[in-house]
Amino acid sequence: MAHELAMDKSQAIKHLGQLGYSERSIMSVLDVSRTAVRCHLGRKVSKETKAPTGSAPTGVEDAKETKAPTGSSADVRSDRPSRSASACEPFREVVVAKLEQGLTAQRIFQDLVDEHGFTSRYPSVRRYVATLKESTPLPYRRLECDPGAEMQVDFGSGARCMREPGKWTKTYVFRAVLSHSRKGYSEAVRRMTVESFMDVLENCFWRVGGVPQVVIFDNGSCAVKAADWYDGELHPKIVDFCKHYNFALVPTRPRTPRHKGKIERGIGYVKSNALKGKTFDSLTAQNECLAHWEKTVADRRVHGTTKQQVGYVYDTLERRALQPLPRERFPHYEEGKRIVSRDGHVAVRHAYYSAPPEYVGREVWVRWNSHTLRILNLRMEQLAIHCTQEKGRFSTLGEHIAPEKVHPIEKGVEYTLRKVRFLGLHATRWAELLIEERGVQATRSLQGLLSLSKKYSSDELNRACDIAWKSKATNYRSIKKLLENRSAGVQQTMEFMEEHPIIRPVSEYGQFIRQAIQGG
Repeated sequence: MAHELAMDKSQAIKHLGQLGYSERSIMSVLDVSRTAVRCHLGRKVSKETKAPTGSAPTGVEDAKETKAPTGSSADVRSDRPSRSASACEPFREVVVAKLEQGLTAQRIFQDLVDEHGFTSRYPSVRRYVATLKESTPLPYRRLECDPGAEMQVDFGSGARCMREPGKWTKTYVFRAVLSHSRKGYSEAVRRMTVESFMDVLENCFWRVGGVPQVVIFDNGSCAVKAADWYDGELHPKIVDFCKHYNFALVPTRPRTPRHKGKIERGIGYVKSNALKGKTFDSLTAQNECLAHWEKTVADRRVHGTTKQQVGYVYDTLERRALQPLPRERFPHYEEGKRIVSRDGHVAVRHAYYSAPPEYVGREVWVRWNSHTLRILNLRMEQLAIHCTQEKGRFSTLGEHIAPEKVHPIEKGVEYTLRKVRFLGLHATRWAELLIEERGVQATRSLQGLLSLSKKYSSDELNRACDIAWKSKATNYRSIKKLLENRSAGVQQTMEFMEEHPIIRPVSEYGQFIRQAIQGG
């Protein structure tokens, strides 16, 4: 598709759309085209206006219009429109904003036509853009946010901490600033990893009492898997974290710190005011110092831009504008890729978990914690969920075993008995007697009885089972021997009843019945 985006950017578009952001606002925040926004919001995509291809004009008037003026203003023909009379002048702010995003004149022309009903031709936009670029560099545009709309976050160098007596280690300080009130949160960590980033951001949400709609971050590897201004890719775990807390994480343009100017200044403020010249005996001591400083210094200051006390604006406006926190914290987990082995299982920490049989030999994504383990395909769609097992143990789901690979013994004695009932009444009665005496261990003998049906008829099997039942002969060999000697027929019945290896002596029947009754 022409408008395929990374999963995190698609999720961000849908999230902002649910929050009521306009298409133009979503385009501005995420730097995507309106067509892509409409496509991922499930709205009707209008046919794009075909822009000029840049080929040479055919008409004389077109040639005059395309030719840019040269020399001094006195050389320009009097009927040529002046700069102030340019058709683009009413859209000056729009053009300037799009130039700051790095868009070309061609793209700006297309957006003006699509979004603002611009009726002039492309050359006028091209000339206007060229004029703006030749003038004094444009000032950066300041963007202020509504309460609860945005938070900017970043990492900077923290104070040194003592890891063990006589050994010092560097730390990193995480800083978050709510863009409207400038309310901040700071926390020191030893490493900048995906897990530590989620931990400190989660602690921040719970400390400020809510979740903003958008979080602005740079392209740090602890959140961004592949940095790209137009289609950056977040780590899969970060994507799940964003879903859990219902916010959009938007990376900035690489090497463009002004896109998160509030937090750039905030990091410097923490380093120069809270931590400069200090060392700490432990990471906990540094975080206690930062928490006290936020409460007694940073929240009480009057901000130089807003001219209002930070804590007051946060308490009266921004706190209640934040999105509510979920009922539980994010369920942290470990993850990694695995290959499904020939026995249909993946190995995780020396335990084994089944996957669908069609994934044998293929890569899958596994996520686990102390309670559950999930197997996903490479599109992050769940394939199976297991309870976490101890080392050396297997967890095999029934739906992951092909029917032809399930032995009848695994299906249980009840399944085998149901098959025996198709042989007839006497066979069923003998099988029930066998199960009554031997329990689950009778399954294999019943399988032997079923195997005899391939060689002997049902009548023959039932006749042999009836004789064995009457004589209480509960073993497979008796049935087989009776069938092999079936040619003797009824003539052997008297001899069999008087003396036969499978017949109990008459003297033992009384004792047998008493034991059966007492045992029952």
